[in-house]
Amino acid sequence: MIEKLPAPVGAGTYNVYTGLLSAGTGGSDTPTAAQLGLEPPRFCADCGRRMVVQVRPDGWWAQCSRHGRVDSKDLETRR
Repeated sequence: MIEKLPAPVGAGTYNVYTGLLSAGTGGSDTPTAAQLGLEPPRFCADCGRRMVVQVRPDGWWAQCSRHGRVDSKDLETRR
């Protein structure tokens, strides 16, 4: 399922919470808040760039300058 997510948050080369390479040492470390679903992604999974993130009462959106925008509402339909 994660392979079908949009590029900024899908299965990419970089960890969306830390910006580190996923294959590197510590790239798989996920903050506790993110594990609980309380933290939106901050880095693009494809390129590792910092994304612009807006948190709303009903969710969040994140935008990569290269790969576009993803909204948490769109991800809810994929659960």
